Amino acid sequence: MTDLFSPLRLGRYDLKNRIAMAPLTRNRAAPGNVPTDLMAEYYGQRADAGLIIAEATQIVPEGQGYQDTPGIHSPEQIAGWRKVTDAVHAKGGRIFLQLWHVGRVSHSSLQPGGQAPVAPSAIRAKTKTFVNGGFADVSEPRALDAGEIPAIIAAYGKAAENAIAAGFDGVEAHGANGYLLDQFLRDGSNQRTDAYGGSIQNRAKVLLGAMKAITDAVGADRTAIRISPVTPANDAADSNPQPLFNYVVEELNKLKPVYIHIIEGATGGDRNFGAGFDYKALRQRYNGVWIANNGYDRAMAQAVLAQNEADMVAFGRPFIANPDLVERLRRDAPLNAVERATLYGGGAKGYTDYPTLAQAAE
Repeated sequence: MTDLFSPLRLGRYDLKNRIAMAPLTRNRAAPGNVPTDLMAEYYGQRADAGLIIAEATQIVPEGQGYQDTPGIHSPEQIAGWRKVTDAVHAKGGRIFLQLWHVGRVSHSSLQPGGQAPVAPSAIRAKTKTFVNGGFADVSEPRALDAGEIPAIIAAYGKAAENAIAAGFDGVEAHGANGYLLDQFLRDGSNQRTDAYGGSIQNRAKVLLGAMKAITDAVGADRTAIRISPVTPANDAADSNPQPLFNYVVEELNKLKPVYIHIIEGATGGDRNFGAGFDYKALRQRYNGVWIANNGYDRAMAQAVLAQNEADMVAFGRPFIANPDLVERLRRDAPLNAVERATLYGGGAKGYTDYPTLAQAAE
């Protein structure tokens, strides 16, 4: 019977288990948004995961939405990430990088020249971002001109190339949680009347274009995506998500990404949010590896794998506080609690100093 500890073939890779570490923003990059030695230690500690999906990483300077988040668009950032991938590979792990453009979920103080963030439409999101060590309302965005959009799509392909140069095994496009690709999908944030707005087909053009750019750059077997059909995160809303995401997954399937990573319900919250949405209808439209996410514990994860409702399960916050989460799940051992005060920003405290089972027993 398939369970969390069964091996899995993922594209060109053999994974040692079906436990994925979800991407987790921790705001610990160095000046220039460069990954650090401490980040390499953090990810290396968690290399027992079947797959690590590294934290959301901006593909261009304009894609940044929170302070001290890493990028993948400069030589220094690529070199910094190489330390991370080397640390994970040295322990036999596999690691993908999540590619990010936040769109309207940003603050002008983080944008080049203090400019307004970009978005499908000039609609300010009802959400906050992390700047200057605290949370602040996001800035008013400006609507992208149609002529600017091809360059953003191309930037996803270039970022994927940079990620492979940094040693990543593949990339995951961030198409979830109300960020730029998701903003184009949803009629609550995309009220354009040109070729990128209106119909489902038009609204999906940017996400599908980005995925094609990535696939063309690094191959379908190193390309993946995360989606969150019903989440309200970052003021994401659509009047009719079922046909929208049915279409998106059908079109993604033609591109043959190696996995789809899906957030069920409200990101980091109520799994039953948007009750009635048919996730099975999406899975039936896709032929690759299906990674389920949001609020899973050991028993829930084992159940969905046994019932073939997912091929892997991603864990987020449990990986923050438990560097040896795989071993704890294997033993069904208690988990460390997350220190909320150290989630965003800071140094080693609440980042690399959580004890393993072996250390706790000393």
